[in-house]
Amino acid sequence: MPPPTNAERFELGDVVLQHGATLRDAWLGYTTYGELNADRSNAVVYPTWFSGWHTDNEWLIGPGHTLDPEQYFVIVPNMLGNGISSSPSNTPPPYDRARFPGVTFLDQVDAQYRLVTERFGIESLALVTGWSMGAAQTYQWAVRYPEMVQRAAPFCGSAVTADHNKVFLYSLAEAMRADATFDGGWYDADDLPVRGLRAFARIYAGWGFSQAFYWQERWRDMGYSSLQDFLVGFWEGFFLDGRDPNDLLAMLWTWEHGDVGNTPGFDGDTAAALRSIRCPLLSMPAEKDLYFPPEDEAWSSQFIEHGEVRVIPGVYGHFAGNGENAQDTAFVDAGLADLLARPGYTG
Repeated sequence: MPPPTNAERFELGDVVLQHGATLRDAWLGYTTYGELNADRSNAVVYPTWFSGWHTDNEWLIGPGHTLDPEQYFVIVPNMLGNGISSSPSNTPPPYDRARFPGVTFLDQVDAQYRLVTERFGIESLALVTGWSMGAAQTYQWAVRYPEMVQRAAPFCGSAVTADHNKVFLYSLAEAMRADATFDGGWYDADDLPVRGLRAFARIYAGWGFSQAFYWQERWRDMGYSSLQDFLVGFWEGFFLDGRDPNDLLAMLWTWEHGDVGNTPGFDGDTAAALRSIRCPLLSMPAEKDLYFPPEDEAWSSQFIEHGEVRVIPGVYGHFAGNGENAQDTAFVDAGLADLLARPGYTG
């Protein structure tokens, strides 16, 4: 299945990226939920995550949720590289496919800032929130545009990509490159490196959910009849469903290079960047997340004046933040409600 085609398009023009390349005629694909109120005070930015599209964020939006479109104007920008915004799979030469330039979280957020301010005239955001790579973008928003973000709620993600996390990312990339069909990224769009995608999915399966999840066979709660059924049906099914390998590697590059300390003005000092955050920030890591353990978020929170860590309990690991079970969804939703009930930063 190709990426959804119902995203609106915001033209960015020629974008000079943080690492020096110019991405020409770039664009952001985005969608919105709800209506912007008269004083433009109800806007929420909710970025996408690794391999996710805007439709994959909808589990946390709607009636009965804190992000109710009757109350909030929710903007979901697709990440550069995800196949809907400018990406390896849709960019013309010379920066097509394997030549797509490295895009940082700073580049992502700067593009989103332009969308929010130029398209909608929004000067202040009630909330920025996101899961996984969306959480990294949330931290980047709070550091890059502190005067604009009233509240921030990253969940199951981090302000800086840890070395152990990078080991996971390197293994994914090498699994894809090991498929001869990948051909250095110059494969035919009609002949995808399926073996690489399946290997990619199998590595992901060992990290996305916790050891306890597998010990308790919680995949049965998700409708799978056996471990192999889960590995093939859930994991391989996801990555074989319209995800382009070069797009995946482009997003891996963004993830690998995540560090708010690289925001201009901080010279690589992550702690100083975190200290600059002015708004209340509620981090919600998952108890058994193998990518982003709660200890990492406790480290970050100590530098944030109005920082708080609230750990999602349970065995779903990283996928506690992706709407896979009602208990975790309720926990994240309640955290957002609590945060939005507090006064936000207004300068």
